[in-house]
Amino acid sequence: MKLAENKRVKASSDIELKDRLVAVQRVVKVTKGGRTFRFSAIVVVGDEQSIVGIGLGKSNDVATAIAKGIESAKKNLVKIPVINGTIPHEQFTKFGGAQVFIKPASSGTGVKAGGAMRAVIESAGIKNILAKSKGSSNPHNLVKATLKALLELRDARTIANQRGISMDRVFNG
Repeated sequence: MKLAENKRVKASSDIELKDRLVAVQRVVKVTKGGRTFRFSAIVVVGDEQSIVGIGLGKSNDVATAIAKGIESAKKNLVKIPVINGTIPHEQFTKFGGAQVFIKPASSGTGVKAGGAMRAVIESAGIKNILAKSKGSSNPHNLVKATLKALLELRDARTIANQRGISMDRVFNG
């Protein structure tokens, strides 16, 4: 998945990242010598203050797959617009068979989201949001669809800059 270049964030030592394991899959390769088991792990990392990244790790054992997923996620960090603990506007996005709808919520609502979506939203530091997953519940596509929806969000400051308007003029009339 191609991430927006202007929203990319470099992983540095001053960012305190927390990782969340979304899913672990066991993959079996059958040969004439028997079965070979491998594992893939989807991991979400974030600072819970608008920076989030997703990663996929594959290995012969679960612990190594998770470690590789964390390293991959740290290389794919992006900044999400979070305003007063929620998102600026509602967004509908598709990725593969997964369809995601996210909507801002008032203070005190909490995170109303399921499984894979919840991990991405909480890692991004969003405290109040309504989220609905439609279509496929495949965690790979659901995590990518959620991140894509969050990347498509734009706040008032970004839109004003794109239109060449100063923020003083927006708030003071």
